[in-house]
Amino acid sequence: MTHELKLYCEKSRLAELRSFIAEALSATQLSAISQNQLILAVEEVCANLIIHSHDCNPLSHIWLTIHLNPERIIFEIKDSGKAFNIIEYKSPEINAVIREKRKGGLGLLLVRKIMDKIEFETDHAFNTCRLIKKLKSK
Repeated sequence: MTHELKLYCEKSRLAELRSFIAEALSATQLSAISQNQLILAVEEVCANLIIHSHDCNPLSHIWLTIHLNPERIIFEIKDSGKAFNIIEYKSPEINAVIREKRKGGLGLLLVRKIMDKIEFETDHAFNTCRLIKKLKSK
């Protein structure tokens, strides 16, 4: 099953994103905790794109496609903003963040912990980030 959302690049749209993902995941057998972890991970990537790649421009948008099947869930996030390669990103050291009392900077670390696989590709027109979560077979 596939679900698609065109999300305009405004932070106020993140509530719409969360509702969309929750609705798509309601058809799965995932626990509420697992569903909320996935929502958090996808929201983090989309929020970073909205803020850093699109400068919160309400005329820009990103596409989220959720592919659900019995083996895995794939969240495909596509945009045409400034490219950012999540795979090459080096997460900050947690102790340094705490010591410096910085806000933020740990979201992508959470994404890596929650997802089983992250793929990133870019071409002349689009950037695509795939967040993949394997489902346990029965």
